[in-house]
Parts: sequence; C-alpha cells; structure tokens
Amino acid sequence: MAGWGRFLKPREFCEIVGVSYRTFKRWVSEGRIRVVRTPTGRIRIPYSEVERILGGKPRMEEVRAVIYTRVSSPEQKSDLEKQVEYLKQYCSSRGYRVVDVLSDVASGLNANRKGLLKLFDYVVGRQVDVVVITYRDRLTRFGFEYLEYFFSQYGVRIEVVLGEEPKYTYQELVEDLLAVVISFAGKLYGMRSHKKKKLVESFKKLVEEVERNS
Repeated sequence: MAGWGRFLKPREFCEIVGVSYRTFKRWVSEGRIRVVRTPTGRIRIPYSEVERILGGKPRMEEVRAVIYTRVSSPEQKSDLEKQVEYLKQYCSSRGYRVVDVLSDVASGLNANRKGLLKLFDYVVGRQVDVVVITYRDRLTRFGFEYLEYFFSQYGVRIEVVLGEEPKYTYQELVEDLLAVVISFAGKLYGMRSHKKKKLVESFKKLVEEVERNS
C-alpha cells in the first residue's frame, strides 16, 4: 500500500466520481478499480483511482443539481410548490448549484412526462451531477433501480432527500395500480369485455378490504 497516497471510503469515492454505490460495487466485482481492505475488513480506495477514472483531472468543486418534483393531479399543486421550496433549501445547504427545477403533474407510471424527458436530456448531455428528489416514487412509480443505473452511466447520482413516502401518497399508489390492472385486463380480455370489468371490480373490492383492515 506504500506510495498509493490518500485513501477514500466508498461513500467519498462515489460522491467524487459521481456514481451510485451499486455501480461502485459492480466496478469492484469486475476489477475495474483497485481497492484495499483494512484489518477489520473495510474497503478503502486509493485516491489515485479517482485521478485515473477522471482522466487525471480533478473534478470541479461545483456540483450541478437538477431538482425534480411531481404530483399526480392539479389539486396537489400546493404540494408541488412545497417540494420545490424544500429541495431548493436542501441544495443550498449542500452548496449545490441548481441548474433547473423540473416539475410534472402526472402519474408516476407516465413515462412521457415533459419534465422527466427534459431531465433525461440533462443527464445524457452531461449537464448535471446530481438529481434531487423528495421521494423515490416522485421520479418513477416502478423501476427506480433502472433509472439509477442509467443515470450512473453518465456520472449522475440520484439523491432521495426524504426516503420513505408519506402515508398520503397511498391513494396515488392505488390509482396507479388500478391503471395497471385496467390496462392488463383490457389487453387480456378486450376493453369492453365483461371479464375485464369483473377483474377491475374485484381489484377495487380487494383495495377496499385492505383499507378497512389496515
């Protein structure tokens, strides 16, 4: 280990290079970066690996952030404003430069959101270092890990500020699940089929039963 210089913790390495911890673990397993283990078994990364990955050029101190917020309906616009304000304060406290604030009023299942598509442009254009969101489901209802992996390929990480979704988002989840069931039943039986209507009604009754017993 002599001559390798300063050592970093995995979290520090991920922040400097701009990758997720999942990507870091994959790089380690593939042998793409050199790591050492302390006597207690902890992983440390030589700073020389940062310089090698970043082409020998120190990363700029400035962190470019894009704030992304979403609500499901126009009636929730006040919540949208609260998300934006909270995330602006969060970025300010972290010293991030906010490149843009993107918002959508749409279901988390809708992949054709204007704000989300613009976010993809920022990521692919390498114009952002971090995407800041309140909860995972604000970005997407399902498949968050796929987006996280996609962003990491462009050196972009996702910061989920508040973690677990609050209870009031339960109704949004029910509506999204209902939309999935309706779409599935329509493709399986036909949109006007009696079986489709029966399946949808059965799902609604199941949801009502869960609500009564919760």
